[in-house]
Amino acid sequence: MPHNLALREEFGTVQDRVERLNARYAHHSATSVLELALRDRELGRIALVSSFGAESVVLLHMISVMKPDTPVIFVDTEMLFPETIEYQLDLIRKLDLRDVRRIKPAPARLAAHDPDGLLHLADKDGCCDLRKTVPLQQALGHFDAWITGRKRFQGSTRATLDFFENEADSRIKINPLAWWSPEDLRDYMINNRLPRHPLVAKGYPSIGCAPCTSPVKEGEDPRAGRWRGEEKTECGIHIVDGKFVRIGNPGKGDAA
Repeated sequence: MPHNLALREEFGTVQDRVERLNARYAHHSATSVLELALRDRELGRIALVSSFGAESVVLLHMISVMKPDTPVIFVDTEMLFPETIEYQLDLIRKLDLRDVRRIKPAPARLAAHDPDGLLHLADKDGCCDLRKTVPLQQALGHFDAWITGRKRFQGSTRATLDFFENEADSRIKINPLAWWSPEDLRDYMINNRLPRHPLVAKGYPSIGCAPCTSPVKEGEDPRAGRWRGEEKTECGIHIVDGKFVRIGNPGKGDAA
């Protein structure tokens, strides 16, 4: 029997479990939610999805302390900054992360839909779908739940975020940092002496693919450098009300 069907038979639907989990962990801290979730049988097989961006080190550090062999899915769109790749390798070594899976878009699909690497100039949503959304959804097919770095302060589409979400009745999203503020993130990084992404010091508070990310000026929204001048504010890896989120009110921090 497929694992997700076994979970359904034992614990009920995804929605049943989400409601039960949110009630169970309603008054827990972020670290407590993550630590308990990693061993909660109702969640099944869990992976952390990480962009290795500006704030990613917080959850990566927590995982390294609690369960360093947790699978970490990193989508390499093949358009990332070289600094992101270097930072990823540096964190793997320093945090002793033992199962980082670097996922890339299928070469055949790239050859068919973006042979010159210029799709982002004409169709940014199509580029994100090809290089990030599809590879991630394929990778998540092996898991029953995934950990995200999403937070309530990141915009209107996330303002009511719970610790646990129903993703299209297929799997559960775990948002341990849902209630954290930018100050909480900063303090955690300082107190644990965690290395920052090298581009943060160069004016990039939110970091995505190189062609679609620019520095942010003082006083601008932290995500102003993502798809600058476009209505687009999300890459589309998150599902809300059964739809991939691509456009919304500008948020703050990393998308994932």
